[in-house]
Amino acid sequence: MGVRLASVLRVKEMLQQSLKSNRISLASDIPKKGYFTVYVGETEKRFVVPIAYLQDPMFQSLLHKAEEEYGFDHPGGLLRVPCNEDTFTIITSQIIVTNEQSPGFLNPTSNYMPTLVSAQLGERQTEDLKVACVSQPMPLLSLANPSSPAGHEMLLLRSASVFRSVSRRISTVRMAAISTSGEKGASPAGQVQLPPSPPPVQVKPLVIDRAVFVAKRLENFKTTIFTQMSLLAIKHGAINLGQGFPNFDGPEFVKEAAIEAIKEGKNQYARGYGVPELNSAIAERFKKDTGLQVNPEKEVTVTSGCTEAIAATILGLINPGDEVVLFAPFYDSYLATLSMAGAEVKSVTLCPPDFAVPLDELKSVVTKKTRAIMINTPHNPTGKMFNREELEVIASLCIENDILVFTDEVYDKLAFEAEHISIASLPGMYERTVTMNSLGKTFSLTGWKIGWAVAPPHLTWGFRQAHSFLTFSTSTPMQWAASVALRAPDTYYEELKRDYLAKKAILVEGLKAAGFIVYPSSGTYFVMVDHTPFGFENDITFCEYLITEVGVVAIPTSVFYLNPEEGKSLVRFTFCKDEHTLRAAVERMKERLHKR
Repeated sequence: MGVRLASVLRVKEMLQQSLKSNRISLASDIPKKGYFTVYVGETEKRFVVPIAYLQDPMFQSLLHKAEEEYGFDHPGGLLRVPCNEDTFTIITSQIIVTNEQSPGFLNPTSNYMPTLVSAQLGERQTEDLKVACVSQPMPLLSLANPSSPAGHEMLLLRSASVFRSVSRRISTVRMAAISTSGEKGASPAGQVQLPPSPPPVQVKPLVIDRAVFVAKRLENFKTTIFTQMSLLAIKHGAINLGQGFPNFDGPEFVKEAAIEAIKEGKNQYARGYGVPELNSAIAERFKKDTGLQVNPEKEVTVTSGCTEAIAATILGLINPGDEVVLFAPFYDSYLATLSMAGAEVKSVTLCPPDFAVPLDELKSVVTKKTRAIMINTPHNPTGKMFNREELEVIASLCIENDILVFTDEVYDKLAFEAEHISIASLPGMYERTVTMNSLGKTFSLTGWKIGWAVAPPHLTWGFRQAHSFLTFSTSTPMQWAASVALRAPDTYYEELKRDYLAKKAILVEGLKAAGFIVYPSSGTYFVMVDHTPFGFENDITFCEYLITEVGVVAIPTSVFYLNPEEGKSLVRFTFCKDEHTLRAAVERMKERLHKR
């Protein structure tokens, strides 16, 4: 039986035609067998492959074996896979799921977890096959049935972007689908004679219905809402007023300090609890802000962002079963880390319009079993700032019941319309308080992930024990630059506030003009609004509509409550964007949102 290799140009033409429709065209039945040729450089590897997809045998253990034996250590690397006996194995970066009711339906998961996929060879192969592994899903190759007419090859792709990416990254590996033509024994010029194909194999569609494995302490948590919304923003070309990162850069004098530190060779592991110069700068700033003198060697610890400081605080000082009180809505990292620590979480809800602390409710929630109260001021996502009366009530409850306070103050320099008060500065509170902060928000350098915690020595000990086994140390040159940033003159902070007040005014006025109910924000760079004038059932559906139909991203806040119903009418916008971006977003909402 003669065969004909489909030309590379023919394959390219088919790919381009498939990409125009941006969808996968599927056969009604799975081909029983086919042929393909792989070129590695100028070396040709031929395989006769019955399409026998396959089993998924304990892929975690096999993946580890592959990593050890074949050197598969990162996406994008090249892996040499031995083709022994009657099987060969390809490691891809996707799981393929075939629906029993719809044979041939291929559904790569969004997680792109590695899986081992085997194909039965029609003849014994001993050569190595060089396979490229990429972080994106590979194109899906479906082989034509040898009995089909010549030129009836079929290639399946997920999207044009995947094909372009793979084409760039696997320039030396070209695949050609082939089909049969001519009569048995014929071998026209330019064609390759392959061995006779094996008998047809009856193949049952592959079904991999494997749940994602996750520890019970985290099984109720999903991908963070910030990641979800940012991905949707990219997909739909929406203006991202959701995730709180600036779209402008930090100050030049801080970046130059980082560059100088790198050039000076400050590039190895830093001391676990921080570069001495940064510890001293943090202590100096803490004294200026609170009036408290602390020992930079014994009471200051540098972390990889405030999120790590939160984790080290909770994991280092909270035992399983300890009760911890949160104020809802809360930054989602709090609940996830408390879950990892095995804590019992109680929450007190801050309600619009002013998001004041319901003091009587707080008093009823706090008991002798309460181990800690966690506060965030200025408060994300509401923009609320805890006032002196509220903090004094919290302090009295803590002293009376021997409770710790974990206070997240990353927005302390973004206090616009009220005084920022650190609870550690109240009488009797420093000895029971861990104060956490970071560089990113104040200096628009969120990607540097420089944070810290200030606490008395008896609390710092447990904190540092956890920190040592989380990240151990933080980027050395960035720490040196942070020490320069924290010694910035007062004029820097004054200019920062003026700039953000102007941005806030653009957003708040625009949201009101668009029809939202806008709640006051005294600090942070967030604004909370009520979306119900537009007639949507909840915050999730509204935010999805806002992205897909209006082209603007906001954050649904129901994920920040123990009871999501409490937040279903609220969404959060950020104004840490340049004025052009804010105005463009406002105009979209004014034009495309309509009250119902």
